[in-house]
Amino acid sequence: MVSQEQRRRQLAREKFLRQQQRRTEARRKSRIRNSVIASVLGVVLVGSLALYTTGTLKQDDDKTNANAEVTPSASAPSKAPDPCDKPAEGKVKSETWKKEPAVAIDKSAKYTLKLDTTCGGIDVALKASAAPHTVNSFDFLAKKGYFDHSKCHRLTTNGIYVLQCGDPTGTGTGGPGYTIPDENLKDKSLKDNIYPAGTVAMANTGQKDSGGSQFFLVYQDSQLPPSYTPFGTVSDAGMKVLKKIADAGESTGAGDGAPNATVVIDKATVTKS
Repeated sequence: MVSQEQRRRQLAREKFLRQQQRRTEARRKSRIRNSVIASVLGVVLVGSLALYTTGTLKQDDDKTNANAEVTPSASAPSKAPDPCDKPAEGKVKSETWKKEPAVAIDKSAKYTLKLDTTCGGIDVALKASAAPHTVNSFDFLAKKGYFDHSKCHRLTTNGIYVLQCGDPTGTGTGGPGYTIPDENLKDKSLKDNIYPAGTVAMANTGQKDSGGSQFFLVYQDSQLPPSYTPFGTVSDAGMKVLKKIADAGESTGAGDGAPNATVVIDKATVTKS
């Protein structure tokens, strides 16, 4: 016959086992959930390491689409009000060139890139001496009106924090027809693989010396491998414009997609001072 004390101990053991089972199951579910979250974040980060198609700083080439955007299973959240104005009248140009233009800038001079956008003006102090091929290319393309009326096609808000522009097709696959070499990858501003807020850098296809016309503007410190040419710094007023664009969010709700704001470069100008 089971005594009252033995029965009490048996019930206590059964209760303990049930608690252990619940805790084990909770830990299992937590591991699965964390694994899924890590996988999603990994996709976003890997995608962002190659403007638009493989990451923030990677452009697509015509041969391989490395885009790894995350598509949420639920419908995208409703958009915030568009904080930007309507684009100026005009059409993007489709002209391309077979060769990089000869370097004609004065490497010892100061150059500024002015982006007149639908969301406000963004001034960028260019690093002509550290990235002469890149600055020279921007000077050449701006004079040709290459960037005018083009959309900034990508905004990332998770892991890396950049606005990507410079593709007249608005798809992440466009370019000027030529490539330029990587430059200034050991810039003193890049510490611990962090591209600080205000940095303007080139996108690429993930291959060496594959930059074209696509570039990204960092609106919040972002951890990235030092493989994207940093060639300019956004002014304080320009940072306020970037913040306005970022605050409006992106279209997918997953942290990587087209900006909700209508960001169009009405006019791009490079000036020497």
